Order: sequence, then C-alpha cells, then structure tokens
Amino acid sequence: MSSLRKTIPVAADPSAAWEAVRDFGGLATRLVPGFVTDCTVPEDGVRQLTFANGAQVRERRIGADDALRRLAYTTEGGRASHYNAAVEVLPAEGGGSLLVWTVDLLPDALAPAIGSMMDLGAQAMQRALGRP
Repeated sequence: MSSLRKTIPVAADPSAAWEAVRDFGGLATRLVPGFVTDCTVPEDGVRQLTFANGAQVRERRIGADDALRRLAYTTEGGRASHYNAAVEVLPAEGGGSLLVWTVDLLPDALAPAIGSMMDLGAQAMQRALGRP
C-alpha cells in the first residue's frame, strides 16, 4: 500500500480553513476551485466530482471530527482497489494553518499519478485559502 502525504501551509486561520475543508459539497467553490470543476452531492455522505482534466470520481465521507478538525473519506469505483484519505487542519506557528492531506491507496502503481493530482490540489488550496 502506498501512503502519500502533503503538508500545505495556508494563510487562513484554522477555523476558516476547517470550514472550507468540512464543507463536503463545496469542494469546487471553497477549497479547490479550478482543480475540481464540479461537485454535486446526490445522496447524503457521497459527492460526485469532476476534475479539470475531465476525470470523475465518487467520494464517500467517512467522518468529520470538529474537535480534531479532521475529515476522512474514501473513493468508490475507479482504478484504485483501496483509497482512503484524510485532511486535517492544524494551527501553524506564527499564524495561518497547515493542512495535512494523507492518502493510502492500492495498487502502488497509481501512487505517481495520485501524487501529481495531490500537488495540483495543494496548489488550489493555497489559491483558495491564501499563501502564508
């Protein structure tokens, strides 16, 4: 299993950053606009995403912990036989926040492509929440 982790510094304070991360249906407008071009929530706990490259995926929310500022989700269908992810919002030293995005996936061969997508997603998060 491959584990990928991105630590993303943003200017937004932890409360504001958590509001954007926690908004499961607001991905295309609040957290990663431009990277995700459409996000619909046709059923409770599931979102359908369209990425800028045309790829589509269904993601199911596993849970959102307000005390830890942690959102966990998984994908359904697609090329990965296992995909579990979490985004945590931590206070950054000197102000702002650190978003820690972790993805565990199989098969390992998908790691380079998913890692590249995460890099683009991280850049979109910084555009949306500000660079420190």
